Amino acid sequence: MTKKVCLVVTFMENTHAGKAADYLAIAVHEIASMSVMRIERLLNHHYNKHLSKFLTGIKPGLNSGLMIAQYTAAALVSENKVLTHPSTVDSISTCGGAEDHVSMGAFAARKALQVVEHVEYVLAIEMIAACQAIDLRDEKLSGPLKEIYEEKLSGPLKDFYDKKLSGPLKDVHDLVRTRIKHLKEDRFMGPDIEMAVQLIQEGQIWTAVSSCMSEFNK
Repeated sequence: MTKKVCLVVTFMENTHAGKAADYLAIAVHEIASMSVMRIERLLNHHYNKHLSKFLTGIKPGLNSGLMIAQYTAAALVSENKVLTHPSTVDSISTCGGAEDHVSMGAFAARKALQVVEHVEYVLAIEMIAACQAIDLRDEKLSGPLKEIYEEKLSGPLKDFYDKKLSGPLKDVHDLVRTRIKHLKEDRFMGPDIEMAVQLIQEGQIWTAVSSCMSEFNK
């Protein structure tokens, strides 16, 4: 009889996949790194073109506006700095030396998913801040102090207040306001942030801006 031999061959080295996950985490983190700086410019009264400190609705000092939400965004970005350390640079010999080099690819993938989730939350906070800034800007343009502000505005600052929202930006603002109300006085922001994340994850924000973004694909 002819002997039949069955050979089982496996490729256990998975570093290439692990490195891809590491690179993904680093690349996606950059989105949050830029987003958190835009949040700073929106909330910092030295940069936000005469909007209130921390985008406070009323009674600055008594209310802290979006200051605590900014803390959350900053904390997530700082945590990402640890999570984006490449997993694939490390290896520990196991199995009596039989597995002397392992990819750590599974850990890299888990970390990448954590980074993506953190980025979604940072972007959600920026979206809330941007909508709050739009509301405050519109209040200055239509409120009882309109004439006073118009007298103070000149040059680039006047250009900023004279500009109208683009169609996609208005659509995003209107969509957010159907789920998250304007922040007039301090409240627990957790549910608002979760709702903003949901809008991102469900693709509703992308749908609102897709007509504009399609221009970049030509």
